[in-house]
Amino acid sequence: MRTVPTPRPGPVVCVGETMAALAPDPAAPLDTAERLRLDVAGAESNVAMYLADHGVPARWVSALGDDPFGRRVRERIAASGVDVSGVRTDPARPTGLLVKNPGTDATSVHYYRTGSAASALGPGTLDQPAFRDAALVHLTGITPALSASCRALVERALRPERPYAVSFDVNHRPALWGDEPAAEVLRPLAARADLVLVGLDEAQALWGAALSDDGPDAVRELLPEPRVLVVKDGPRAATAYVGPDTYTVRAPKVRVVEPVGAGDAFAGGFLAGLLHYDDPVRALRLGHLTAASALRVLTDHGPLPPTPRTRDLLETDEKTWNALSL
Repeated sequence: MRTVPTPRPGPVVCVGETMAALAPDPAAPLDTAERLRLDVAGAESNVAMYLADHGVPARWVSALGDDPFGRRVRERIAASGVDVSGVRTDPARPTGLLVKNPGTDATSVHYYRTGSAASALGPGTLDQPAFRDAALVHLTGITPALSASCRALVERALRPERPYAVSFDVNHRPALWGDEPAAEVLRPLAARADLVLVGLDEAQALWGAALSDDGPDAVRELLPEPRVLVVKDGPRAATAYVGPDTYTVRAPKVRVVEPVGAGDAFAGGFLAGLLHYDDPVRALRLGHLTAASALRVLTDHGPLPPTPRTRDLLETDEKTWNALSL
């Protein structure tokens, strides 16, 4: 039995908003920064780019404004080897924007995405030809927070009669939800997915009162429905629950430059590992290695280790892996 139910061969289709991103260069608080670097940022397109890096056919579906930011986003993602034929240009709405504010302890993010082109996506998006050959559709908990139509898109993508498997990264962004109870929206959406990724810290923040203890097993008790559940415990380890089986892989030590984007990188690596190897341990290892590539750079998308090096690390013994420092 395959770890992820893929009813047919085809690309992974990642659906969601990508924005232009501004960040101080060199890294410094916005209050004192002299210069800003222009980049792109979006959880779903990050996953698509990492999948493409790992040789998995990936397609990104979204909408962009008819503006310079939108053209830059489209060109950047296409240059990474991702199919962008399902990205629509909206002549009436702008491309979203985010600004990073590096701090001493963490990086905060300011969003300017209300009324953006991607916020107007709706369930009709799923009727595009981009989905006809999808083996897996990747969604995140960011999209249902953007608008009512975006939430309807996610709900329809998770309908029981879907022809493709669905992976869902909870990806809780409190700033997007305002006073709305994100916990009550995200849990039933996650329960309907085939594969779910969630950080232990965000599960505790969302559903702490409903968890029986503070560990990954409690998250599995809360979300027994997905065939595969991955609980990420920060720099310590990640645990995959695959049916009745449990696999835990320690995270390698990494010198962190900036943490933003590491969760998307892990998701891309984990999905690529499952699709390439159908092996939860190698998938978790590839998730960690890919996350490390994002942790070591200021941008959301960092360079992967050379393929031979990655292959060796995926096959190494547990003792060597547990001593790994990147």
